[in-house]
Amino acid sequence: MSSVSAFSTSFPERLELSGEGLVLRDWSEADLAAMPGLFDNPDVAYWTPMASPFNAAAARTQLDLSRRRRAEGASILLAITVDGGAPLGEVMLRPSAEGMEIGYAVGPAHRGQGLAARAVRVVAAYAFGELGASRVILELEAENAASVAVATRTGFRLLDDVPLVMGEEKGRPYALQTWGLDRP
Repeated sequence: MSSVSAFSTSFPERLELSGEGLVLRDWSEADLAAMPGLFDNPDVAYWTPMASPFNAAAARTQLDLSRRRRAEGASILLAITVDGGAPLGEVMLRPSAEGMEIGYAVGPAHRGQGLAARAVRVVAAYAFGELGASRVILELEAENAASVAVATRTGFRLLDDVPLVMGEEKGRPYALQTWGLDRP
């Protein structure tokens, strides 16, 4: 499927997605002060490739990365909000060999509200409807119970025919399972 090339050439300069009681929007300079409170957390450090510690410099790097990756057609990083205001976390969408990959991180003070699952559903709908993706995926460690719960709650299924993605990040090995959701 050509979703990778279609996706990488279809990035809008600005993006705001609404649904499920959320507004997913571009990160802005105004968000820099809030980002360490969301991402400087042991769970985020352990389960994601985000910088740790996640301080003001890491926030600036993340914002610049978000803008650069969008311009390159490599990914979209959006702030998760309920009203377009204060960020509560982040959701990412990028092309992958198995489909459009979604990733997310929710700040510790905002967990338990279904934000990740709702953000995944909104971004998946965008990938299917606007980008023409035939499949969206999540790559998760089996031990990440919270993310496995998000995958099952949002209708993803473990893809047994896709090999584990093995690697090392921040000095620890990981093995990612691929979960997929096919176009409705």
